[in-house]
Amino acid sequence: MEEVRISDVTMKCRGGGLSFREKIELSKQLDRLGVSVIELEGIENAKVDALRIKSVASAVKQSVVAVPAALTREGVDAAWNALRDAKRPRLQIVTPTSTVQMEYLCHKKPDAMLALIRELTAYCREKCADVEFVADDATRADPAYLVAALNAAVDAGATTVTVCDTAGAMLPREFAAFFEKLYETVPALREVSVGVACSDALAMADACAVTAVLRGAREIKASAYPADGVHLPNIARVLAAKGEGFGVRVAVRTTEMRRGVGQIARLFEASRNTPYDGFGSDENAALVLSAHDDRAAVLQAVAKLGYDLGAEDEDAVWEAFCRIARRKDEIGGRELEAIVASVAMQVPATYEVVSYVINTGSGITAMAHLKVRRNGKESEGVALGDGPIDAAFLALEQVTGRHCEMDDFQIRTVTEGHEAMGETVVRLRANGKLYPGRGISTDIVGASIHAYVNALNKIAYEEETT
Repeated sequence: MEEVRISDVTMKCRGGGLSFREKIELSKQLDRLGVSVIELEGIENAKVDALRIKSVASAVKQSVVAVPAALTREGVDAAWNALRDAKRPRLQIVTPTSTVQMEYLCHKKPDAMLALIRELTAYCREKCADVEFVADDATRADPAYLVAALNAAVDAGATTVTVCDTAGAMLPREFAAFFEKLYETVPALREVSVGVACSDALAMADACAVTAVLRGAREIKASAYPADGVHLPNIARVLAAKGEGFGVRVAVRTTEMRRGVGQIARLFEASRNTPYDGFGSDENAALVLSAHDDRAAVLQAVAKLGYDLGAEDEDAVWEAFCRIARRKDEIGGRELEAIVASVAMQVPATYEVVSYVINTGSGITAMAHLKVRRNGKESEGVALGDGPIDAAFLALEQVTGRHCEMDDFQIRTVTEGHEAMGETVVRLRANGKLYPGRGISTDIVGASIHAYVNALNKIAYEEETT
């Protein structure tokens, strides 16, 4: 039996509201579910988006990772440079095929678009063995132009060709006739994998996708979280139940579908009103180094934690590691985090904490009142939170006007006894880069505030000096 591949578009359609960490977690969940392809958003911000794509590519072990390239050679280069380390990379060329969209979105006439399709598809194929051409709005395209565009893509080296019912205006019977006509007028489609994407404007996306499979489609774009298109649990269930009769099978793990889709739904439905957005478990906590590890191994571990350090900071981290390694047999990932936060990326203070008042208790909502100085001018912020630290961080966001994704938050004791010192390390993510902050105090809330401000100062300094 032939395999029908599921190309998941959840990240592309609904990923805008997810944090960096949540996108990594989503990609891992989809990989565990066994979807054949995980589609990502393209590159808009070169630095931030390239880091996102590289991180997802390293996290995905089985699925193809697909990235659309901007419609220039430079766009192809940028997408490939971010994607090239994926275990199974795919480049996508997505172009409108209806006359209205071609002129409105690309400002090109049909002949110019055909030349662009040939050029960029061939350029993608030079770099990547797996290239997909996506004919957007194909069901409303001029038939002669659509035939020419699909032939151009196949001739230029596309290994998958996807046609889209972007408007979602077709019923299953109409879509069946559309597919039959395509195979009749474009015989070259039988030499490649044909995919389908259907809008759910008429609540017919799943039915149209099944119809396309019956007419020869072998790849379906679907979403694990509800979007305007084919719903992954529905199409997987139908193909698992009826696929044998169609002569096809689907690789998605349908037995794990309910649990996996439930976990994905929780990512999207979680509240995003606190500084802890995207904050989750630290997979690097298991990282262990010793005095026997050389400089390269230590710096590789620092890079694995997500830090991009300059030569001076690398020297400082290595020297601090060596000092600690003389006293300890092992240094874990959290301790390495603390080293980075303590000695790397040290900058002048843009923000200074003048004072803070925290009110909390069993019968009241935690409230924080902070006063912060910047360039000699003091500002105040007041916020309620789920706890004293949450309230303090929200007040800091209010007074500084900055919301940063918190990638990690650690609290540990430094000394013992009645006046024990507590250390807090935070990692904030801004512009695709991690910034560590560290605070020490007998008051753990105060340590947390100073750690957060320490990280904010690093962000502000880099923004002001670049």
